[in-house]
Amino acid sequence: MEKKIPMRQCLGCREMKPKRELVRVVKSPVGEISLDFRGKAPGRGAYVCRSAQCLKKAIKARAFERAFSAQIPPEIYERLVQEMEAGDGG
Repeated sequence: MEKKIPMRQCLGCREMKPKRELVRVVKSPVGEISLDFRGKAPGRGAYVCRSAQCLKKAIKARAFERAFSAQIPPEIYERLVQEMEAGDGG
């Protein structure tokens, strides 16, 4: 019997992809938003492809604000884009 592969939807391109191919953006219990490359951080998660293009598309569509039900300051978005382009942890 094959193991089921968990699928998640990218907030940028809106495509369903295997969870391991995506980067998790997490809102911690204290409200801090960051990229979680390992997918293990506690908090509410939303997923995006490993490309800055998809991240920027999700930001433009305010997808993270809807996913986390919170206003997100522009400096948080800038930091997320920088982290994505640096590719921390991969």
